[in-house]
Amino acid sequence: MVDIHLHQNSVQEVLDYDREKELKTFDDTEAVKGLVDTRIVKIPQMFVIPTNELSSETSYSGSTRLHIPVIALKDIHEGSVQRKQVVEEINRVSETLGLFQIVNHGISEDVMDDMIKGIRRFHEQPTEVKREYYSRDATKNVTYMSNFHLYKAKAVNWRDSLPFAMAPVAPNPEEFPSACRPGEVV
Repeated sequence: MVDIHLHQNSVQEVLDYDREKELKTFDDTEAVKGLVDTRIVKIPQMFVIPTNELSSETSYSGSTRLHIPVIALKDIHEGSVQRKQVVEEINRVSETLGLFQIVNHGISEDVMDDMIKGIRRFHEQPTEVKREYYSRDATKNVTYMSNFHLYKAKAVNWRDSLPFAMAPVAPNPEEFPSACRPGEVV
């Protein structure tokens, strides 16, 4: 069982806390999955946002509903009025909320399902297999990492990511982890 009573750290634990060491150790375990595999029993301090830094407006009760804008790409052609409106809407929500859902993008459900299955297969592989992709090198087309701003953020997010850089040049399919290649079943 994981100890979630993080605010009860002793004064000595707080004084002895070495954030840089904890971050380096975390990075060396190669992300959240690596931490979980070590069977930790207490959530590391680097994941905890101090109570005094939490917004008083933050609600985890479920009473606050976030509205995620939906942007439809149907019938947007070069130079069309719809295209201009969609670009303006994407700019607006990117600057204000930072996220949105795209619909009518022309990507089939089968392709999206295969992509999700591939990512799941990747994350379920042994650490030794994923290690080849674990990197903080932003120049690589395919990397496996946890927290892009690991060493700069006040609190670390509990997540692992497998980003694929698609611009300016998309990676060759050979650069994809085998678990994520189209048509592959590992």
